[in-house]
Amino acid sequence: MNTEEAGLDPLRLRGYENIEVHHIRREAFNHGASRNLGVSFSMADYFLFMTDDAVPRDEMLVETLVRGMESDARIAAVYGRQLATEESSFDERYSRRFNYPEQSFVKGIEDLPRRGIKTFFQSNVCCLYRREIFDRLGGFEASTIFNEDMLYCAKMLRAGYLSRYEADACVLHAHHYSGIEQLRRNFDLGVSQAEHPEVFGGISSEGEGSRMVFGNARALIREGKPWLLPLLFYRSGCKLLGFWLGRSFRRLPESWVRAMSMNKMYWRQKRR
Repeated sequence: MNTEEAGLDPLRLRGYENIEVHHIRREAFNHGASRNLGVSFSMADYFLFMTDDAVPRDEMLVETLVRGMESDARIAAVYGRQLATEESSFDERYSRRFNYPEQSFVKGIEDLPRRGIKTFFQSNVCCLYRREIFDRLGGFEASTIFNEDMLYCAKMLRAGYLSRYEADACVLHAHHYSGIEQLRRNFDLGVSQAEHPEVFGGISSEGEGSRMVFGNARALIREGKPWLLPLLFYRSGCKLLGFWLGRSFRRLPESWVRAMSMNKMYWRQKRR
C-alpha cells in the first residue's frame, strides 16, 4: 500500500510542527499494512501505537514505556496495561484484570509451554516498538483481518527477542459490544488464527477463555450478583460461537462470512 493507493492527505496541525495527520480511506485500511505505512512516516528509534479510544491515565505513559524498553536490549516491544472505565460492563472489568495484571513481566519463546497462547499476546491499543528490530523482521503481516500485534509478537519471540508487559504504563480503554458484536469480533479473531497456522496451530485458545469466564462467574457470586450470570454466559457464548465459526470460515458460504465478519473491508480487499 503506497500513499497514493491509501488516499492519504497529510495535514500539519497548526502550532505543532512535529505532528502530521494522514488520512487513509476506509476501503484501503488494513490492520497490518496501514500500520506499516504509519511507521514509514517516521525514522524514530522507537514508535508507539495507540488506538483512538485509548486514553493515557497520566502524563508518564511514554516515559514509562521507554524505560521498560531500555531495561534490556533484547526487548523488541513493550505493551501497556489497559484499565476499564466507569462505563465498562462487569465482564469487561474482569477481563481487563485477567489480561492485564498489576505486576510487570518479560516473556520469551521459552515461556510457550507455560503460558500457551498468552505468550504471543501484546496489544496495539498501547504498544511501543523498537524500530531497528521491527525493520529487521519485516514489520507487521501486510494483510491480516486481526491480530497483527500477536502475529508480530510470535515472529519476534521466535527470532530470540523479548516482549515486556509494563503494568505502570496505563491507558483507559473500554468497548461496549453487544453479544452479536462480540460474535463478529471473535469471528475475525478465529479467521486470523485459521489463516496463520504457523503461529496458532497446535495452541489452544479455548482454555484461557474458559478460565476467564468461570473466574468471572465466581467473582459475580462473591460480589452477590448472581443475577448477572445469564448475561455473562450469553456474551461468552457469543464469543465462543464467533471464534469457532471464524476458525471454520473456509467451510462457510461467502455470504455468511461477510455477514458475520466485523471487518468487512478485508474480504473486499481479498477479492482484488
